[in-house]
Amino acid sequence: MLSDPAAFLIAATFWTILTLVVAGGVVFSVLAVKGDRWLIIAAAAFLLVAAIMVGLPHPAGPALLGAIVALGAIAISAFGGSPAVKTVLSLATRQVEGEAGGVLVSTPDSEQRREVLRGGLTIGVLERLATTASILAGVPEAIAVVIAIKGVGRFSELGASDAQERFIIGTFVSLGWAAVCGVVAHLAW
Repeated sequence: MLSDPAAFLIAATFWTILTLVVAGGVVFSVLAVKGDRWLIIAAAAFLLVAAIMVGLPHPAGPALLGAIVALGAIAISAFGGSPAVKTVLSLATRQVEGEAGGVLVSTPDSEQRREVLRGGLTIGVLERLATTASILAGVPEAIAVVIAIKGVGRFSELGASDAQERFIIGTFVSLGWAAVCGVVAHLAW
């Protein structure tokens, strides 16, 4: 590859741009944790550009650059997933979050509200990391295990339709986000 200067220049340009795009996605994902909807949209745009870039035929690059891009995609998965879920949930539902980040639902016997689906932030990060890692490892079947564990763990809290709706929307967005990040990581490495 070094003997052909044009090929080297093309490969170096491709991998530089891809690395900068993924780095931008990481920065916007981390900043989006503060709650600005436009930052997560920017992170999603960077992630989409990275997915398109690695999906097209591209020149081989050094393994180190592939690993850097893969690690960046994993970081985007972990940090960007929660703001993405919150953004989609705020657009899809008008529910008020509880103190622990769960959804407030009315109890059947009274006007009191109780919080369900607490701990979603931590569960979501673990879910996205497991999903992204399973795709990166070339074992996407493991995502079924992630979904099963999450469903079984949350089953008792899904009695209220508000909680069911939030659970389904949040899970689809989280898994979709992690899947795109996993594909970027897998194809780059």
